[in-house]
Amino acid sequence: MLPDATTRGATFAAVFAALFVAHQVADHWVQTQRQADRKGLPGWPGRLACAAHVVTYTLTAVLAVALLPIVLHLPLSIGQLTAGLLVSAVTHYIADRRTPLKRLAVWFGADRFYALGAPRPGRDDNPSLGCGSYALDQSFHYLWLFAAALIIAA
Repeated sequence: MLPDATTRGATFAAVFAALFVAHQVADHWVQTQRQADRKGLPGWPGRLACAAHVVTYTLTAVLAVALLPIVLHLPLSIGQLTAGLLVSAVTHYIADRRTPLKRLAVWFGADRFYALGAPRPGRDDNPSLGCGSYALDQSFHYLWLFAAALIIAA
């Protein structure tokens, strides 16, 4: 029997909140400095660093979402949970490889915003999170967290 719309809505809200918190924790606390430094590199060193980050990112999400049925008694389907987390993991990998996100920014005409606040070539003169590429990265992740939560709660 399918859960009613109210239960699906509550499940979506709880799942999205859990994924959002897991995203913040995994991207800013769990991710190692080595992963962060290397995940955008070309070739296998970058691919492996990004994959390692996505594994820990996804495990963090699994832990957060796994609490929902236990604490809130929300119905979650293993199949939908797996599909939603797969969407989140794949899209996170794509964005964190850097080049695909930069290409998307150019395609949408946001290339100047993408470069906003970035250090000048050959210099490390603006080491901050307040740059356009970070804002686009995070908003891309949030879009796919929303999609993952819809898939899981549907």
